Amino acid sequence: MDHIRNFCIIAHIDHGKSTLADRMLEVTQTVVQREMKEQLLDQMDLERERGITIKLQPVRMHHTVDGSDYILNLIDTPGHVDFSYEVSRSLAAVEGAILLVDASQGVQAQTLTTLYQAIEQDLTIIPVINKIDLPHAEPERRAEELMNLIGCAREDILFASGKTGAGVKEILDRVVRDVPVPSGNPEAPLRALVFDCIFDPYRGVVAYVRLVDGSLDNRKTVQLIQGRKETEALEIGYFLPQRHDAPTLKTGEIGYIITGLKEVGEIGIGDTFTSAGTNLPEALPGYRIVTPMVFASLYPSDSDDYNTLRDAIGKYKLNDSALSYMPENSPALGFGFRCGFLGMLHMEIVMERLFREYNVDVIATVPSVAYEVYTTTNERMEVHNPAELPDVTRIKTIAEPWVKVEVVTPKDYMGNIMDLTQRHRGTFKGTQFLDANRVVLSYDIPLAEIVVNYYDELKSVSSGYASMSYEVTGFVEGDLIKIDMMVAGEKCDPLSVIVPRSQSESTGRRMAERLKELLPKQNFEIAIQATIGGKIVARETISAFRKDVTGYLYGGDQTRKNKLLDKQKKGKKRMKQFGRVEIPGSVFIDLLKR
Repeated sequence: MDHIRNFCIIAHIDHGKSTLADRMLEVTQTVVQREMKEQLLDQMDLERERGITIKLQPVRMHHTVDGSDYILNLIDTPGHVDFSYEVSRSLAAVEGAILLVDASQGVQAQTLTTLYQAIEQDLTIIPVINKIDLPHAEPERRAEELMNLIGCAREDILFASGKTGAGVKEILDRVVRDVPVPSGNPEAPLRALVFDCIFDPYRGVVAYVRLVDGSLDNRKTVQLIQGRKETEALEIGYFLPQRHDAPTLKTGEIGYIITGLKEVGEIGIGDTFTSAGTNLPEALPGYRIVTPMVFASLYPSDSDDYNTLRDAIGKYKLNDSALSYMPENSPALGFGFRCGFLGMLHMEIVMERLFREYNVDVIATVPSVAYEVYTTTNERMEVHNPAELPDVTRIKTIAEPWVKVEVVTPKDYMGNIMDLTQRHRGTFKGTQFLDANRVVLSYDIPLAEIVVNYYDELKSVSSGYASMSYEVTGFVEGDLIKIDMMVAGEKCDPLSVIVPRSQSESTGRRMAERLKELLPKQNFEIAIQATIGGKIVARETISAFRKDVTGYLYGGDQTRKNKLLDKQKKGKKRMKQFGRVEIPGSVFIDLLKR
């Protein structure tokens, strides 16, 4: 146990975490050169295509210092704010963290967020300036930023390049020297924290574990303390980074257990494995329950695929515990699931992975956030879908979630960002200067304003230099109102939205105009109406297909033409009265990309 060190790498997105991990694997000769490739720990094709880390990935390395061999367990973490739950679970499984800062970009918003999380977990922080080989790198300036941020001395900061491998051995030596030995009692009953899972179609649930107390032998019967499920450890081992079986796992080690469990609901992230028996030890403190930020409904593009989607989303949930879901039914789209996501990128990745890994093509409704509603009888309701909102006569108050946003930006773009945030109903809270040129702007802003377009607009007004992170602060009462969209006289619940009263008419007009562009023409006229309560605030009309019913006439009296035109007119009137408009699933996607 004295020769084990557990650590992770935390940083803002695109600051070089996965590349630095590649060099560590090379320096420790964990992976032979012929098997090496860029971003080796990014196992998914989706991660490699987008150049981002989506899933945490553990790996075991051996490193020699002063003639002694040490086991280093590294967990590579994502950098994007939408995958912060992956980071929090990684931090709970280790004792130290390498804080990585890009030598050209400096401290960014997500750097601050993950740093505060690591400090809360009482982890040892090793500050590293990365990408020192870049032509426009400013390592000394970034070192000053770090010294001001975490109060470290200049000699505590390491300088490295994930691309060239410079400084990587010094980082590993520092990990051995500074990161504490794992705490735990090898003689105590087994307690292993489940920090991640995957589903293997042939071998069942594979649990990623950190052994806190005791040891685990292969083929031993184990039990989940909270889930109460007993199973045999069919195989145990560690990551190199592929699974490598071992006869035993000891206190302080990070590895995996192939459980053979076929039901995905039988194991939960944050549960504790122990030896099967009657006297169960106290469960380890798990993880806080993640709070979804964005809600949208997912439906199979073909309604016959509902059962396939249900099975796929259950298996996917095992690998992505930040996703929450519950069944729902829509008159327009059939059976589907109301899902909670941590952000728009998270939602996009879930849809893409369901398609790639489970071959399920899904469509999504317009995203919304959760609202807190108090009725006139003082009953509290949490509304995740505007269609669930009670009648306006029964509503006493509606509160929406607000978040604290921190934007790190060069000071030249402060004015643009302030204008943008005020347009999105933001309230300015303060400014903190990181150095002479970079500032941190703090705002309180409704979550609904930032989940869809805010990040893209922020990058646009700051020429790509600004970065942001946010955390939910609570619900704030507001003057909010629901807009319903009527298509051909029928209310379409998936298109309902909740907006501030001051923006309701302009939003209704914009949605009606957009639907007019997106909905296909029918043989009859279609009225699109935006309504608030019983009042119509916007209307657009899609004209009918024109069919020339008189085209085959070659002469004769005008009354022959009039007779045919009157017949057509009556038919279109009857179609308008009884015709239903089927809204294609693509309309919801296009409206989402508004």
